[in-house]
Amino acid sequence: MHRALTTVVMTLLVSAVAVAAEEPTVEGACMACHKEQSPGLYQQWLGSEHSRHDVTCLSCHQADKGEVDAFDHHGASIATLVTPKDCALCHDKEAEEVGSSYHATAGQILDSADAYLAHVTAGDPVAAIGCESCHGTKVQIDPSSPNKLARRSWPNSGIGRINPDGSLGSCNPCHTRHGFSKAQARQPEACSKCHLGPDHPQKEVYEESKHGNTYFTNVEAMNLGSDSWVVGVDYSAAPTCATCHISATKGQPATHDVGRRIAWTLRPPISEHKADWQVKRANMQEVCSACHTRSFTDGHFFQFDATVRLYNEKFAKPATELMKLVRDRKLLANPASFSNQIEWTYWEVWHHEGRRARHGAAMMGPDYTWWHGFYEVAQHFYFKLLPEAREFNDPEVNAFVDRLLESDPMHRWVREQTADLTRQIRSGDMQQIYSRFFTEE
Repeated sequence: MHRALTTVVMTLLVSAVAVAAEEPTVEGACMACHKEQSPGLYQQWLGSEHSRHDVTCLSCHQADKGEVDAFDHHGASIATLVTPKDCALCHDKEAEEVGSSYHATAGQILDSADAYLAHVTAGDPVAAIGCESCHGTKVQIDPSSPNKLARRSWPNSGIGRINPDGSLGSCNPCHTRHGFSKAQARQPEACSKCHLGPDHPQKEVYEESKHGNTYFTNVEAMNLGSDSWVVGVDYSAAPTCATCHISATKGQPATHDVGRRIAWTLRPPISEHKADWQVKRANMQEVCSACHTRSFTDGHFFQFDATVRLYNEKFAKPATELMKLVRDRKLLANPASFSNQIEWTYWEVWHHEGRRARHGAAMMGPDYTWWHGFYEVAQHFYFKLLPEAREFNDPEVNAFVDRLLESDPMHRWVREQTADLTRQIRSGDMQQIYSRFFTEE
């Protein structure tokens, strides 16, 4: 009797399989087609955690027919874009953290001087590939396009992308589709598409630092694929970008808010403390404590803060005040922004050299602090910006420059004569001038 029942059951199963083969599910049809048409994409998904947990194409791409970017694709209503709002269906905490982070606002650069430079001095195609590829853009809809997305704004995986559903940001700059590997997101290379170059060379600074040196010679000891990835517990060879900024420590959970441990805003001409900067500093110091003593950690931030304050007072504030005076006096020959040489010089002093100096100091990169940083800040400040200001031959501008070079003890060296530079550097007067920056805040 049992054998007869088994035969009946097996017959029913075979019939069911035959029907399923004749009438595949939509999910099955997606996979069968993409396995042939885009095998790389399929293999990435197949090896992912999504695949292992039965998260299929439609789990992420299915869209209501009323959505502005929805289109019919072989009988299914889908959207090409997968936004943080879509990811939040499963990853609500992470999506909320991304939405409140500085990354989510990166697309607002569309209204900044950076974007102006790219659009006006170069042109829109350069801005699309050169700026918006990292910062994000406002994704536009083209009803005549097969996937409803305008080619002017798609593809785009910018970290602050402005999506048609109103959400800000994109998850795949860090968790590259369709593998979404956490191991990849933990490596410094994941950040280096955007965080490099003349104005924010975090990639290069990290690579020259001992943190970067140690990471690249100990990658195999980093335990990058571990579900738990707590510094000092699951790995200790070196920190990566993720370690310091978002990954878990003994005292802090992982976060997708990249600003939660950053005390200074180093982007603008004059550095500023962030809101609740003491809390953010304590968060970062707790990360450091996994590998460093308290005295080592305190000493680093003591030196870093002094360097930022010196940059503000010696170069950033006088340069900014000088440019304001030039503009208030209506001395610029041309009204268009960046159509005057002095505007470019000022821009590079803070936007390029100044940022390099500050980021080098923050991340223990000595060459970027000095040779690529303060050395070039000083050269442009003293021998480009100030002489260009004098070319206006304006009494108030000349008086400003004279006061700076004759009365400010940090700048008097330009006009003083000395036969012994070493004695001047080590003199009590010189040390007293700069000791005020070495203070606790």
